[in-house]
Order: sequence, then structure tokens, then C-alpha cells
Amino acid sequence: MDASVSLRAVLEQGELTLKGLFRWGSNYTFLATARLEEMETQAVYKPRKGEQPLWDFPAGTLAKREVAAYEVSEALGWGLVPLTVLRAAGPHGPGSIQLYLEVDPDDHYFNFDAVDKGDLGRVVAFDVLTNNADRKSGHVLKDSQGKIWLIDNALSFHPDYKLRTVVWDLAGSPVPESVLEDLLRFRTALEKDEALWARLGQLLTQPEVSALRRRTARLIENPCFPHPAAGRNYPWPPV
Repeated sequence: MDASVSLRAVLEQGELTLKGLFRWGSNYTFLATARLEEMETQAVYKPRKGEQPLWDFPAGTLAKREVAAYEVSEALGWGLVPLTVLRAAGPHGPGSIQLYLEVDPDDHYFNFDAVDKGDLGRVVAFDVLTNNADRKSGHVLKDSQGKIWLIDNALSFHPDYKLRTVVWDLAGSPVPESVLEDLLRFRTALEKDEALWARLGQLLTQPEVSALRRRTARLIENPCFPHPAAGRNYPWPPV
């Protein structure tokens, strides 16, 4: 293995070999192997042309939203989203590609114990910030080391309120101090980090980035996790 080759480079530039199609979900999603020089890794490839049309999200934008979720997770310092990048070309054209997680698919949110569910402050805050409209139980996974991961983040960053999630356990609870400190740093980054602005600006529209800033400020100013609002609050199906 060439240590000079990064995982990001492998995902962005490596030769993609499709291994199979994930049967669940409405958009085409492939398990693939990415290889660059002597480095190889498994990945999840979501081609843009495999995205199903939605009435409330612009066509052809879901891959960018997946990457934007990763960028926000990293800017917060939370590492909730596996490495995700835009792929300029692939077997089915451009799209997003994400590092594949070796996890038990049955070890998801609905099967978490009380200790796991009590430690989801960053998950809830992340979904509030990104305005996730599709946080199913199967999108909240735990690996063999007990680390929690968030996958399938495409339906995020709409400028209008869209929060739909199964994770309402912390509704009304105060935002933990450690989470609040990270939110404060993130708000500063949104205001002053030109590189972060540039990355998000390539992935989201200006109204979407502005809405992200407003949601961040709102959670800081009122540091309690929200209750379900009027209307639809849960995704379907829930898993």
C-alpha cells in the first residue's frame, strides 16, 4: 500500500468496480471497490442520474447534499458522517461516493440500549442544523467499537423547515455544554472560514447556506432540542 495515496484520492480518482446494487431505498445505490495504485477500499456510489425526482428538492442535487453533510460534520469536529466526496466520473456518471462502513445493519437506532440513546446529543444537533428530512433508524448505525455513524444524508439543507426523524428522545432537553461549545466554534467558522464557505458554496445554494447559519444561531440562542412541530415529523418507512 502506497502511504502517499489518501483515502480521499482513492474515492475521487480511483478505478471503480461495481460489486452490487443495494435493493432498499428509492435512489440507485451501488457497493463498489475503488482502487488507486496499490490502495483499495470499499465504497458506496450514488450516481446523480440514479436520483429519483422529488417535489421539494431540486433535481440532481442529492449527491452534493451528501457531501455537504460530511463537510458540516467535519467542521463541527464530530466525525459522524463517513468520508464522502463528489465523484466527477464513474460507471454511471458523476455522483457521490462514501467510504463503506463495516457495521451490523441490525445494530441501528431502534435497537440501541438506553445508554446509547442517552448519548445522541450530537446526532440530534446535527440533524437540526442540517434540517434532515429523512433520519430513519437504519441511517443511525453503530460500529464494533461503539462509534455512531450517520449515513444517507441526501435529504438535507432545505431552506424551509423539513426536520423528519425517529430520534426524538431528547426533545425538550438542554443541549449539552460540550455540544454547545462546538456549535459556537462552528458558527464562527461559518462567519470567518473562507475555505469552508467555498466548499459549502460549491455544494449548496446561497439560501441553503444562509438557512444553515440561521439554524445554527437559533440552536445556540435557544439551547434546547426541539419538540416535534405541527405536521409530518417522522420519515417513512421509519427504518
